Amino acid sequence: MDDVETRLGAALESCTDADMPVAAASMLDFCGDVLQLSLPHGNSRELTGILVEHFGECDLLVADHEIEVPRLFVSDMDSTMIGQECIDELADFAGIKDEVAAITERAMLGELDFGTALKERVGLLQGLAEDAIDRCLAERISPVAGARTLVATLRSKGCRTALVTGGFHHFADPIADLLGFERVVGNRLGVADGILTGSLVGPVSDASTKLTTLEEERDNLGDGARVLATGDGANDVPMIQAADYGFAYRAKPKARDAANGRINSVDLTAILKLFGIPESEWVEDVSAV
Repeated sequence: MDDVETRLGAALESCTDADMPVAAASMLDFCGDVLQLSLPHGNSRELTGILVEHFGECDLLVADHEIEVPRLFVSDMDSTMIGQECIDELADFAGIKDEVAAITERAMLGELDFGTALKERVGLLQGLAEDAIDRCLAERISPVAGARTLVATLRSKGCRTALVTGGFHHFADPIADLLGFERVVGNRLGVADGILTGSLVGPVSDASTKLTTLEEERDNLGDGARVLATGDGANDVPMIQAADYGFAYRAKPKARDAANGRINSVDLTAILKLFGIPESEWVEDVSAV
């Protein structure tokens, strides 16, 4: 604890130097070091940087108001609610995973335009049998630890949930059913006679789509509804920034830098802990909600 107190003192001094005096600070007993701060004024993302500097890449959430359970949860899918990038795994069935994965990585880092990169990758899948998607889902795709509990528990608290992905409805619809999301937004793969055409049907679901979905759902809830958003890549940045609680989950640098919440643990129930929801109130199965 002495080391923790030393780091806490150094962090508070850094806050003062940055003209962000802390009104109150205390250590919470959760995974070693969790800091609860009362900050009368200041930039939450600047404070996040100070905390990371002194406490390392721990799980954290910084807000300029009293933290409360959100009324809306909007999440990315690939590498956030599931541990894989669906298009990369699907590409493996066509023998081109490395080629497609390299494009995916650059798009998630923000080095490529997302829409252009998506169409390029989908084009490479032309001629693949549609039933490869079912095999991919069964053999390759699995939820992140704690994902189902996170969704079910938030819904038990009256939170609306939406899964918004730059991926595909072929994957997102069954994943949403498994995890308990109430709304799904994503891209649609073109299929003809059971074969992927290498094109998309309808508009591209991208960063602007994620933001628009968040705004629509928030407006439907009315004034004062707190919003949680989670994601890991550059195309998640607009919705992360628009949310009251924007979490970067084991994220790429652009998403991490945009967020006021960070999860470096594997298990997504870390978010429930940061909202102060005791384990006795966690719900394991959305069917119980």
